[in-house]
Amino acid sequence: MKGELTVRSVDGIAESTMQLPQVFQTPFRPEVIHRAYVNMLSHKFQRQGRYPAAGELVSAESRNTGLGIARLARIRGQGFSRAGQAAGVAGVRAGRVAHPPESWKVIRKKINNKERNLALSSAIAATARKDLIVGRGHLVEGISDFPIIASDNIESITKSRDLLKALLAFGLAKDLSRATSKSKGTKKGNRVKNAGTSALIVVRKGSKASRLANSIPGIDVKDIESLSVLDLAPG
Repeated sequence: MKGELTVRSVDGIAESTMQLPQVFQTPFRPEVIHRAYVNMLSHKFQRQGRYPAAGELVSAESRNTGLGIARLARIRGQGFSRAGQAAGVAGVRAGRVAHPPESWKVIRKKINNKERNLALSSAIAATARKDLIVGRGHLVEGISDFPIIASDNIESITKSRDLLKALLAFGLAKDLSRATSKSKGTKKGNRVKNAGTSALIVVRKGSKASRLANSIPGIDVKDIESLSVLDLAPG
């Protein structure tokens, strides 16, 4: 990894050079990043629960032995289709759930502050390694320096077409095309197009460019104070 990188204007022209911060010297720790990702993702989980008596509000009883049938609880009565069918137990049609999810269960995971900070620093440092970026599937053969450092002018961009023009000037045309050509689904009439993940633009808090988040498929804009492992290591 180079210690000094080129700063480029929104037109892709080299303006100056700058020294990378010390955080980019953090070793790559994929297991710590994964642990922090899972823990932070659990904060978005929604609690689930089931009505405790669901599937058991039936008048059913077992017929015991000697009838050549299983000793399951069956619907009482006769003369209608539901009569004689198993009910009130797990594993039968319209029966109860064996081990349903419970709303009181703790699903929000925790992580130590030092471990979370290490994961964030390691994920930031990973953005400077081209081998890891290519390994994630990004098409960045024509780019040599990572991370791509843009001048402060990019923070004043307010229109999506100007941001797209700047990204193309940085050499991200192939990766943008890759991100917008994904589709999901197996049935011909039920295909859902999902954009892939391309570049992440990090700006200062309060800059105008932060309003353009998700305005271009595959491109996200985050301010430096809200940056997290979820943004740096999506998926």
